[in-house]
Amino acid sequence: MKLGILGAADIAFRRFLPALKKCSDITYAGVASRTPEKAARFVEAYGGNGYSSYEALIADKSIDAVYVPLPPALHYEWGKKVLESGKHLLMEKPFTASLRETETLLALAEEKHLAVYENYMFLYHSQLQKIKAMLADRTFGEMRLFRMSFGFPKRAEGDFRYNKALGGGALLDCGGYPVRLALELLGDTTRVMQAKLSQPEGYEVDLYGSAVLENKDGLCAQISFGMDNSYKCELEIWGSRASLFTDRIFTAPPTCQPVLYCKRQDTIQKVRLDADDAFFKSICVFQIACTEERFKCMRRREIKQQNILTDQIRRGGKQI
Repeated sequence: MKLGILGAADIAFRRFLPALKKCSDITYAGVASRTPEKAARFVEAYGGNGYSSYEALIADKSIDAVYVPLPPALHYEWGKKVLESGKHLLMEKPFTASLRETETLLALAEEKHLAVYENYMFLYHSQLQKIKAMLADRTFGEMRLFRMSFGFPKRAEGDFRYNKALGGGALLDCGGYPVRLALELLGDTTRVMQAKLSQPEGYEVDLYGSAVLENKDGLCAQISFGMDNSYKCELEIWGSRASLFTDRIFTAPPTCQPVLYCKRQDTIQKVRLDADDAFFKSICVFQIACTEERFKCMRRREIKQQNILTDQIRRGGKQI
C-alpha cells in the first residue's frame, strides 16, 4: 500500500513518519503542502515526493491511502475529497468537527468500500492492554468508578486550537482522548449524563470542560480536559478491593516505560511496563482495516460512537 500525507503538520514529521518507516507493508509516497519550504523539509528528512497542492497528491493514482493531519475544520472537506478519489482515509483526531460531517463521511466510505480511521494511538499501547487484562481478571474487585484527565498548559500564540474557524476548542482537541478511553472501558452502551464546557471571556472556543458518562450497568466515568491547565495525562480506576493510577495513559512516547500504581489497603505496588510504540501499532491497525471488511465496519462504528458522545457533551449531556 502506498500512502501520502495531506499537510506538513508537526505531528506528521515528529511522530507519524518515524512510525511509518517501521511498517514494511506501507510505502511512503510523499507530502502535500502549500508552502514549498515545509514540503522540502519532509523530503530532505524522509524522502518521498513534495506535492505543491493537496489536489495534486489526491490526484496521484499510485497512492492508495492518505493521512490527514490538518486542523479539524478542514477534515470534512479534504476527507471527502480523499474518499471521492477512491483512497482510504487515516484521519488525525478529531475525525471531523461535527456529528453531521462525520456521518456523511462514514456513509461515503461504506458506499465505496473504503477504510476510515480516527488516529487515537493510545488504544494500542501495551499499557492499556495490561490494564484491560487486570479489569478482566477482576484485580480491583467490583468496579466503582473510572476517572480520566487530559490537559496541558496554554500553547503558543496563533495555535489553531484556540481558533474557532479552524475547529479549535478543548473538547475537539484534548477532550477526545478521555471520551475515547471512557468508550473503550465502559462499552457500546456509554452515554453522557452530564457535561459542561467553559469558555472564558476573551476566547472564542472552550478552554476546558468535564463530563460524566455512564453505561447500561450504571458504571460511571468522570472525565476532565483542558488546554490552559497544568499538565495531566491520567487514568484512575477505583474498585471494591483495589485501585490503580497511571499518569501517561494517552501520550506515552516510544521510549517511555509507563508505571502503574496499584493500591490495596495500605500497600502500593509499583509496576513498570515495557516501552511501546503506539503510533506504529495504530498505523498497522489502519493497514489491516484497509484490507479486511470486518475491520472497516468496526472502525466506522467506533468513529460514530465517539462522535455521538462528543456531540452529547457539546449539548450538555442531552440524549440524542
